[in-house]
Amino acid sequence: MLTSVDRLLFVRAVPIFKELRDDFLVRLASVMDELSFPAKHTIFTEGQEGRSLYIVVSGKVRVHIGNRDLAKLEQGTCFGEMSLFDAEPRSASVTTLEPCECLVLTQQQLYDAIDETPGIAINIIRLLSRRIRELNRVNAQTAAQSQQSGSDLRSAGTNVPG
Repeated sequence: MLTSVDRLLFVRAVPIFKELRDDFLVRLASVMDELSFPAKHTIFTEGQEGRSLYIVVSGKVRVHIGNRDLAKLEQGTCFGEMSLFDAEPRSASVTTLEPCECLVLTQQQLYDAIDETPGIAINIIRLLSRRIRELNRVNAQTAAQSQQSGSDLRSAGTNVPG
C-alpha cells in the first residue's frame, strides 16, 4: 500500500499526469483505488465494458488479443484509458505476468478532474496518439515482413524443377 506522499510522487511520474499541478495531482491521487492482482490474473477481457484506467505501480502486465501480444507494460505505464472516453467494449485483454499493484481511476473521477483541470485531457490525447503511432509502426513492419516472405516464396517457387 502506498502512502499518500508515495502515491503523489508515483502519479506525478506517469506520462499523462506529468504536466499537471501538484494540487491537482494530490486530489487525483487521493481518489484512486489501489488494487492487487496475483500472477496470471486477467484484469479485464477484450469485449468487456470498461470505465477505468489502470496504472501499474509494481509488476508487469501483458496486453493481448487472444494469444497475440500487443504490449508488455511495467511500472509507471497505464492501460485501459480508451474505455474512459468511449462507450465501446475493451479492445484487448490485460493479464498479469507477475503479481501486480495498480492504481485505478474511474471515468467519473477523471471527468470530475477534467472539469477542474482541462490540461489532463490534452495529456491523454497525446498518450493515445503515441500508442496509435506505435501500432501503425508495428503494423507497417508486419506488412513489410509478410510481403518479403511472400516474395521469397514466389522466388523459390520459380526455381523448383517442374
